[in-house]
Amino acid sequence: MFILVNQQKPKKNVSESGMRVIQMTTDVEVKAAEKNNIEKPRDPDRTRDLFGVQLEVTSLLLEGERRKLSVLQRELRGALNREAGSLKAKERQQHELILAISRIQSQYDHLEQEYRQTCIGALRSSNTRGCGKSGRSQPAIGLRQTPKARPSIFGTVASELTPKDGSSRKSLPQTPKSPGSMGIEGSSTSSSSSETVDDSGSEPDNSLVFQDNNLVSGPLDALLQHLVPTADYYPDRTYIFAFLLSSRLYIKPHALLAQVVRLCMLQQNLADQKLTKEKLGRFCPHMVQLLSEWMETFPYDFRDERVMQHVRQLTQRCVALDPSLRRDVSQMLHNLLHRLTALEKYEEFLEKINTEASAALIDTLNVCDVTEVCSSPLTLSQQLTHIELERLSFIGPEEFVQAFAKENPNVETSFKDMKKTRNLESYIQWFNRLSYFVATQVCSNVKKKQRIKVIEYWIEVARECFNIGNFNSLMAIIAGLNMSPVSRLKKTWHKVQSAKFSILEHQMDPSSNFSSYRSTLKAAMWRSAGAKDERQRIVVPFFSLLVKDLYFLNEGCANRLPNGHINFEKFWQLAKQVTEFMTWKQVTCPFEKHPKVIHYLQTGTILSENGIALSSFDCEPPENSHEKERFKALKLAAIHA
Repeated sequence: MFILVNQQKPKKNVSESGMRVIQMTTDVEVKAAEKNNIEKPRDPDRTRDLFGVQLEVTSLLLEGERRKLSVLQRELRGALNREAGSLKAKERQQHELILAISRIQSQYDHLEQEYRQTCIGALRSSNTRGCGKSGRSQPAIGLRQTPKARPSIFGTVASELTPKDGSSRKSLPQTPKSPGSMGIEGSSTSSSSSETVDDSGSEPDNSLVFQDNNLVSGPLDALLQHLVPTADYYPDRTYIFAFLLSSRLYIKPHALLAQVVRLCMLQQNLADQKLTKEKLGRFCPHMVQLLSEWMETFPYDFRDERVMQHVRQLTQRCVALDPSLRRDVSQMLHNLLHRLTALEKYEEFLEKINTEASAALIDTLNVCDVTEVCSSPLTLSQQLTHIELERLSFIGPEEFVQAFAKENPNVETSFKDMKKTRNLESYIQWFNRLSYFVATQVCSNVKKKQRIKVIEYWIEVARECFNIGNFNSLMAIIAGLNMSPVSRLKKTWHKVQSAKFSILEHQMDPSSNFSSYRSTLKAAMWRSAGAKDERQRIVVPFFSLLVKDLYFLNEGCANRLPNGHINFEKFWQLAKQVTEFMTWKQVTCPFEKHPKVIHYLQTGTILSENGIALSSFDCEPPENSHEKERFKALKLAAIHA
C-alpha cells in the first residue's frame, strides 16, 4: 500500500528514487495512522485556516470587481453628460458600457455569493470561538517590513535560494550593466553606480542603479530605455519578462508600446525616408525579436486595438527597411492570431459550461454517483489533472498583476484599459466548484454504507492527485471533505478507513503557513526539473495560495524607493515566482483523455450550501441544539423558497 510521507527535506543531488514524494510503507504504519486518527479529534482550527486562504483570495477578487464597476459607472456618467459627438456614437458607447456593467455586476454577484457561502462554511466548521487565535493563515511573503535604511525583499522572501548579499541569482539571471543603457534624457549609466543612490535633495538621478552587477532600481524612463534594443544591444530575456510583467503597475501596455515606438523613431531616425538597412545594422531584427517575445509571453496585451496599431506601424517600417524580415513578421502575427483564437474559443467554452453548471446548482435532487461515471480513482485523478492543466495554460502571467493592482491615481484607467480576461478568476471558481462537488457526492447518499464508499473513493482520488503532483485538486478534495455538512457525519467517519486521509491532511496542513505543503511542492519541483518522463513533470500548485503569496509580495513591498526610483528588486522576485508558474502551465497532460468524465466533473450537479446542509441532516439527524436550530431554519427556508 502507498501512503504519503514527507518528513525530511529532499536534497538536490539525490537519486531519482530518493526524490520521490511517494514511499512504500508497511501495514503497521497504516494501522498506527488509523489508531492516531481515531484517538485524535478533527482539528477545527486546521479546517478554518484551510478555508481562510480561499476566503482571502475570493475577497481580493471581489475588490477587483468593485474597482471595475466603479470605472465603468464613472465612464457611463461621463458618456451621459458629454455633449460632443454624434447622437448615434453616444448611444453606441452607452450601450457598450451598460452591457459591460451588467456583465461585471453579474460576475461580482457570483463572486459575492461564493464568498458568502465559503465564509459561512468556514465559520460553521469551527467549534472554537474567542480563543484568541487568528484564523487567518499568515502569508509567506508580504508582511510589512520593519523600517530599514533600504528594505530588500530578498532576505525574507528567497533566503533559501538567494545569498543575503544578493551576489548571485542563478534561478533568474539579471540584466548586466550595458554601455548602451541610457536614460531617455541621454544620461549614461554610471559604471560606479553600485552604491545606493543619494536622495538628499540633489538633482534627480536618471541612471539605472546596479548592485553586485544586478539591476536594483531606476526611474521608469531609464528602465524603458533599457528595454529598447539598438543595432548592437538587445536586453536580457529575464529583464524583458520582469519589466513587461510589472511595468503595467505604472503604465498601460498600449502606452508602453507607444513609448517604445517613439524612442525607436527618435534614436534610429526611422522617419527618414533615406534611411537604409546598412545604417541600422541589427536594429530591425532586434525590434522584431522584442515584439515576438512580447507576443509569446503576454499575448493578451494584443487584444487591444491600440496596441496593434503600434505593432503595425513598427513592423511595416522594419519590413520596408529590411524585406528579409517579412517572413518572420508574418509568422509572428500568425502565432499571435492562433493564441488569441484559442483564447476566444476557450472563453466561449467556459461560458457554455458555466451556464450548464449554474443550471445544475440546486437545493435538492437525486445526484448521479461519481463512481458510476468513473469507477477508478486513478482515472478520475488523471481527468482532474487534464482540467487543471488546461485551465492553467490559459492564465496569462499579467493576470496576477492586473487582478489585484489598485488603481494608480497617476494613471488614468478607462473601460478599454480594464482586464479583458477572467481566466484567473475562473480557475479560483473551479476550485470552489470541485469542493462543493465532493461535498454533494458525499451528502447526497442517504445510505451510510454508500457514503463510506464515496468518502473512501475521494480519499483515493486525492492520494492519486498527490502522486501525480496535482496539489490544487488535492486541496479542493480535502476542502470538500472538511466542509461542515461532511465533517459532522461522525457515524459515517467512524467507519471510514481514513488513515490515508489523515496523512494527506498532514501534507496540506495550513499551520506554519502551509510549511508541509511548501516542502512537498519543492520536492515536486525538483522531481519535475530532472524528469525524463512527462508524468513526472506535472506540478499543479495550490493556486489560491500562490495568488495570495503574489498579492502580498506586491502589497508588502514598496513599488518606489524614497528617491523616487522604481524598486526593481521587488520586480525580479515577482517575475521569479511567476516564471515558475509559467514552467508549470506549459506541461502537456500525458494521460488518456475521457471527455465524458471531464464534462461530468465540470457540469455535474452540485447542491447549494443549504442543499448540502439539508442532505447532511437527512443522512445523520442533528445532535445538539445548534444543529437543531440550523435544521429548523433550513426547513423553513425551503418551504418559503
